[in-house]
Amino acid sequence: MDASDWNARYDTAELVWSGEPNRFLPPEVDGLAPGRALDLACGEGRNAVWLATGGWTVTGVDFSSVGLAKAAGLAADRGVSGEWIEADVTGWSAPTPFDLVIAFYLQLPAAARRAAVARAVEALAVDGTFLLVAHDLANLAEGHGGPSDPEVLTTAEGVVDDLVAAELGLGVELVVERAGRVERPVVTPEGDRTAIDTLVRARRVA
Repeated sequence: MDASDWNARYDTAELVWSGEPNRFLPPEVDGLAPGRALDLACGEGRNAVWLATGGWTVTGVDFSSVGLAKAAGLAADRGVSGEWIEADVTGWSAPTPFDLVIAFYLQLPAAARRAAVARAVEALAVDGTFLLVAHDLANLAEGHGGPSDPEVLTTAEGVVDDLVAAELGLGVELVVERAGRVERPVVTPEGDRTAIDTLVRARRVA
């Protein structure tokens, strides 16, 4: 999907997604001191806004202007603010470093994903944390929902390979703190189902 597709999808009076953060975000950033946070492919801003309510200074980047407008509205409704930048996250470079960089459900073919991960690592300050959550390839056969195109599904191993490539290309050093599959309950009219996601968290150490 391109920016026009996402603009059309987000062009609703209500939020397409919940206004609450993804279930994996709060526990994965628990214990981090609030600083500057970057949300790549922020969509309607639910994760960035949640971080802002916890004292983070947030920047959200997305190529959907409609999504960004809804993110700004959600932030205003919650009494916080953020910087909202319209750009393609596979090519946008952060002008200053961030203490936390997140990418949630940025489903891209491998080459584009690798470019986005490189931009994320480039944006990390030393001791900064990178967190990615995405629909896992195993979800196609074993889980529920998510994209049906295997080309845009991920594996933890693939994302770790992307991080290694970013290290080599940028001359930085990362420590992978967690990488694997996680399960996410999904409530459907037919009953509870389980989705399978990739979760990778890394910290820049040099």
